[in-house]
Amino acid sequence: MSDVDAASMIDRRRLVQSLLAAPFLGVPASTAAASGERGLVGVWRRALDPDDRGVAQRWQGRRLAETLPLPGSLEQHQVGRAVSVDTPWTGDINDRSFFTAADYARYRAPGNVQVPFFLQPDSWYRGPAWYQRDIEVPAEWRGRRVELFLERPHWETRVWVDDRAAGHSDALHVPHVHDLGVLAPGTHRLTIRVDNRMIVEIGHNGHGVTDHTQGNWNGIAGRIELRARDRVAIERVELSPSLAAGELRVRALLRREAGAPAVAAVEVRLQGATHRAPVTWRSGEGEARLAIAVAAADRAPWDEFDPVLHEVTVHVDGGEQWQGRFGWRELVGTPDGFAINGRPMMFRGALECSIFPLTGHPATDPESWRRIMRRIKEYGLNHLRCHSYCPPEAAFDAADEAGVYLQIETVWANQSTHIGSGLPVDRWVYAETDRILAAHGNHPSFVLMTHGNEPGGGKAADGEKRRDAFLADYVRHYRALDDRRLWTSGSGWPEIGENQYHVTPTPRVQAWGEELRSRINRAPPETVTDYRDFVARHRVPVISHEIGQWCVYPNLDERRKYTGYLKARNFDIFADRLRDNGLEELAPAFVSASGRLQLLCYKEDIESALRTHRFGGFQLLGLQDFPGQGSALVGVLDPFWDDKGYVTGQEYRRFCAPIVPLARLPRRVLRSGEPLAFTVDIAHFGAAPIAAARVGWRVVAADGAELASGAFPERALPLGNAPLDLSAAPRLRTERATAAKLVVTVTAAGQTIAENDWDIWVYLAALAPTPRVRRADRIDAALLRHLEEGGTALIGLPPERVANHADRPVKLGFSSIFWNTLWTERQAPTTLGVLCDPAHPALADFPTTPHSDWHWWYLIHRAGALRLDGLPRGLTPIVRVIDDWFTARPLGLIVEVALGKGRAIVCGFALDGAGTDDPVSRQLVASLETYMASFAFRPATRVTAAQLASVTA
Repeated sequence: MSDVDAASMIDRRRLVQSLLAAPFLGVPASTAAASGERGLVGVWRRALDPDDRGVAQRWQGRRLAETLPLPGSLEQHQVGRAVSVDTPWTGDINDRSFFTAADYARYRAPGNVQVPFFLQPDSWYRGPAWYQRDIEVPAEWRGRRVELFLERPHWETRVWVDDRAAGHSDALHVPHVHDLGVLAPGTHRLTIRVDNRMIVEIGHNGHGVTDHTQGNWNGIAGRIELRARDRVAIERVELSPSLAAGELRVRALLRREAGAPAVAAVEVRLQGATHRAPVTWRSGEGEARLAIAVAAADRAPWDEFDPVLHEVTVHVDGGEQWQGRFGWRELVGTPDGFAINGRPMMFRGALECSIFPLTGHPATDPESWRRIMRRIKEYGLNHLRCHSYCPPEAAFDAADEAGVYLQIETVWANQSTHIGSGLPVDRWVYAETDRILAAHGNHPSFVLMTHGNEPGGGKAADGEKRRDAFLADYVRHYRALDDRRLWTSGSGWPEIGENQYHVTPTPRVQAWGEELRSRINRAPPETVTDYRDFVARHRVPVISHEIGQWCVYPNLDERRKYTGYLKARNFDIFADRLRDNGLEELAPAFVSASGRLQLLCYKEDIESALRTHRFGGFQLLGLQDFPGQGSALVGVLDPFWDDKGYVTGQEYRRFCAPIVPLARLPRRVLRSGEPLAFTVDIAHFGAAPIAAARVGWRVVAADGAELASGAFPERALPLGNAPLDLSAAPRLRTERATAAKLVVTVTAAGQTIAENDWDIWVYLAALAPTPRVRRADRIDAALLRHLEEGGTALIGLPPERVANHADRPVKLGFSSIFWNTLWTERQAPTTLGVLCDPAHPALADFPTTPHSDWHWWYLIHRAGALRLDGLPRGLTPIVRVIDDWFTARPLGLIVEVALGKGRAIVCGFALDGAGTDDPVSRQLVASLETYMASFAFRPATRVTAAQLASVTA
């Protein structure tokens, strides 16, 4: 089934079942009636309380003077303090050069403070803020208990009705529901104190609180409502479907006011049938349990391809009615990976980090989340990991409808705190997990949960041991309490025996701290590597943690989108860096070239996971940019989930989709006449096995000429990604250096099911003689004299002879930047590939695109980036190196200059000696030498001897 077909089926099912009539997965239907609910959207009175005097001075008893619209936040309306260098941001700042470095001085000036490490609000506030308004209790609510519903306050709330205290909550990720008691009809004063300080130290980098993502705002988002409850009220309903047993277990919790009749049973309605569940009362608390057997024909399962939802109604005779929906699904983990509803599956996930620049707070409306889920599916993913936070109800509803699997978390207890040592965060994590399960536990999309991200154990010698023991207890507790989802100790670590799956950073292309030792930077390009040996050591499925983290250059045109709470003033700094170095006009080209390199890196990361038999899946960091932690521009989508212009979902789905062809190539570079040996596997995690599939392949040159083709016998394609016995080794012959693609296509019943491709290069076995050109491996007095007198020279400088910057030196590597240099303390590489004009005559015999591709590895891995700041401004290199955006210095890999009567090309890599005899290096040098012997070799930039010598160490 294609993605389009699946989407159409989902839409038809929604129409038939009218599922949108129940927009939230567990709401007392009676509260939706006009007589039972009062919205409190509008202008509220407010007061700031930075010195925390309001409680002692009983501000709930006074009329507050200033106003603010709610829902919303102080920061959205620029209420608070101006940003300064002393602003106490919530979150770590790893690189503190902003506060001291001379090149940041202009951004520290009062009134012009611009920080480079995350998006910036116009104002900030930390502390209590008081919100107040008058409410009207209608006559028909007489004698009924009234609740105050706050969908998304940030963070702690305390509530008063008139002068009476009426509730307190420190929930962060779920609604606050305050019992106001029975209110007399008429006017009352409602006062809410919201405190956005670190109420419980849960880790100041967690995405529920940090300035790195949503910002530490103060206010109330989403719905703000008064709700009148019946004397016998439905507090919560838990739905536990068992697909294998064909049974839906229903558990309803009720509350009875003093003197109210004790109802004997509740009615449960499912698929047109009504069932009665007896209620057991203990004082004012009631519980009803019921197991409903459902025929196989009536329990169509829920999954990513067919997200069927079923409605349930629970009704109290003559009173409240609760409506909800659920999906029949069964997720299990085994040493062979995950299976859903008995079918093998792999999580293809990305992170969702509460990034909403216009509001700060996560969206609470369903349509915003439906768009996010569409974007996830458009890029071939099926999974969202909500990093160290839990999104609002609308996110779960949208994921239910779209068939997107969610992992939910509560904290990032590291850096500023740690877990398992008896600190307040330990108790809070349990309480918040309970609240999340109560609020969202019925959603079929809610399939995975952990306490949080990358937990710390503190500095004590036994800290990690205590952490692991605490998390083992946590997993055991919730596995026993709630078997509707799978549980693990943490995202990243630890791997403990209680886990039902692991999320670990070990199996990925580049790990934190690996730098130029990672396989993408260290080893020649291939598509063979997988992680089967790692997976084989585990008895539960493994999900790869935060793979990718490949950066792209900032898209400066994006700045116009930041019209709300958070502004991209960091991008203004990056634009100034380019302007100061004369590179401003190259910004769009830097985005495009670095973006294509980023895509190449992500493709290898994802395919490495898909190639791994029995692998549980991956969680990308990310599909969307992460604007904090130093400005981690790791997405092919921007923070608004918009494309950046260098890749589409259609192209991304060639290598990231339910069905992906995978070619295992030991090498991507070969000589004409050599065999291109490869094997083909199919990662097939689609809706069903394919009974009769044809797998064909072809090698197509850049000019469209077909170099070879073939097909394997028709065969069945089972689900999973077990290796297939498919191989070929065509000999490729060309008459000149050629860039080509190996394309593998899967068809069934005459329709293309999936297609993928891999870039390869074919070079001549023997190069034609090139005109004699003087070669040099250094710039010395003799060479300068040779040039002054009218000679030519091709200069190849080994990297140790290339001049570098003393402050923040360039670290050239093949891959894109990992995460970002500000947060990683300039881990290598600090560059974003190359930029060139393929039509330049110097590259006439060297097939290339404008950006780094795999063949450039053979040159870049042994090269140094040439400093151009000592050469005349405006010099255009033949091949440019894109520097880190925090420094944005002009760099080159190959430049041409005129000196005196002579001319030269300077390369940041050796021309001869060890490591220079590969086909790529030989071809590029030959192309340069041919160019230098031609009339086209007329460098436009003249330099002095001193300027030319400045590129050498």
